[in-house]
Amino acid sequence: MPKVRVLVVDDSVVIRRMLTDVLAADAALEVVGAAANGRIALAKLPQVNPDIVILDVEMPELGGLETLAAIRKGYPTLPVIMFSALTERGAAITLDALSLGATDYSTKPANVGSAAVAQERVREELVAKIKALTGGRERAGAGGSRREQTGTVPAGGPSLRSAPARSRPLPSAPAVVAIGVSTGGPNALASLLPALPGDFPVPIVIVQHMPRLFTKLLADRLSAKSAIQVVEGAPGMIVEPGHAYIAPGDWHMILEPTAGGVQLSTHQGPPENSCRPAVDVLFRSCAAVYGAHVLAAVLTGMGQDGFRGAELIHEAGGQVLAQDAATSVVWGMPGYVAQAGLADRVLPLGEVATEILRRVDSQPRRPVTAPVGA
Repeated sequence: MPKVRVLVVDDSVVIRRMLTDVLAADAALEVVGAAANGRIALAKLPQVNPDIVILDVEMPELGGLETLAAIRKGYPTLPVIMFSALTERGAAITLDALSLGATDYSTKPANVGSAAVAQERVREELVAKIKALTGGRERAGAGGSRREQTGTVPAGGPSLRSAPARSRPLPSAPAVVAIGVSTGGPNALASLLPALPGDFPVPIVIVQHMPRLFTKLLADRLSAKSAIQVVEGAPGMIVEPGHAYIAPGDWHMILEPTAGGVQLSTHQGPPENSCRPAVDVLFRSCAAVYGAHVLAAVLTGMGQDGFRGAELIHEAGGQVLAQDAATSVVWGMPGYVAQAGLADRVLPLGEVATEILRRVDSQPRRPVTAPVGA
C-alpha cells in the first residue's frame, strides 16, 4: 500500500527535524518535503504532491492563516493539520484556522522534560491524526480529487446491524441534550448551536476533545454567534435551559443531582479512550442522572469515545443521534455508534439541529433534581 505523503511546514529547524524524524520512523508515512515558511510551502505543493500538510501557525513572510487560505484556493480537499503552541494566542489563531478550513490541529509539546518525551507526544497525537485523516481515501495527491470511503469504521469496530435486538419503547421527553465531538468539532458546533433558539427548553452539555485554553475560547466564540449562551463548564454550575456547557480542556466533566438542580462537577481522573475530557465519562453521568430523559448526539471525530456511553444511554431508554459519514471529517466516533445499531437516527450535520428540536419539543417535561428512579 502506498505510503502517506506528508509536507512539513514550520519556521523552526528543530521542529522540522523532530517532525521529520518521528514521521519517517512510521512505515506508513513518508515526509516528502519540508518548508520554513508559507511561500516555500506553496511552491513545493505541486512538486511533492502531498497527501497531507502539517502547518505551523506563526511563521515569517507568509504565516499559517495566509498559507492555509492559499492552499484552500488551489487544493480545497487537501487535509491540513495546524501545528500550534499551547498558548492563548496559539489557541486563538488555531480556531481561526479551523474556521478557514483547516482539517484539524495538534499542539506542540512544551516543557515536557526531554526530546524523547516530546517525540513520543508527537507520535501519540499527530501520527494518529494523520492516519485518521488520510485512511480510507483514494489517494490522488494534492492536485487530484479525493473520495471518502465513508461506510466503514476502524478495524476492530462493532459489526453492522440494522437495529438493536430488543424493541424500543416510545422515547421519553429529553431533559438534557449531551453532545460528544472531536475532529471537525469546532465547525460542527458552529453549525449546530447557532441553529437553536434562545429559549431552548433544556440544558446542553458538550465534550469537545480540546486542550486547556482552547475550550474557553471556543465557548466564547460559539456564544457570540448563538442565541443560547455557551460557556466553559465549571464546578458548581447549575445547568439551565437555553445554556450550553463545554467541558474544560484536560478535565472530565460530569453531572450531579443536588437539591437545587443538576450541577456540573469536574475531575482529573485517568483519560478514557486516551481523552480527557472524555465523552464516555459525561454520557455515563447523564444516564445516571437523567435515565431515559437523555438525548445524545455523537458527531464527527476519530476513535470511539462516546460509544460505551451511548450504549448506556440507549439501555436506559434515552435517544441517540449520530452524524452521517458524508458530512463527518472523520467517521470514527459516530461510525461506531451507527454501526452498532445504537443510533435512533443517522443524519447529515445540517439536519441535526432540526432533529434535536423536534425531539425536545415533542412532549412536556419536568426538571430533574434527583436521579431518575431514585
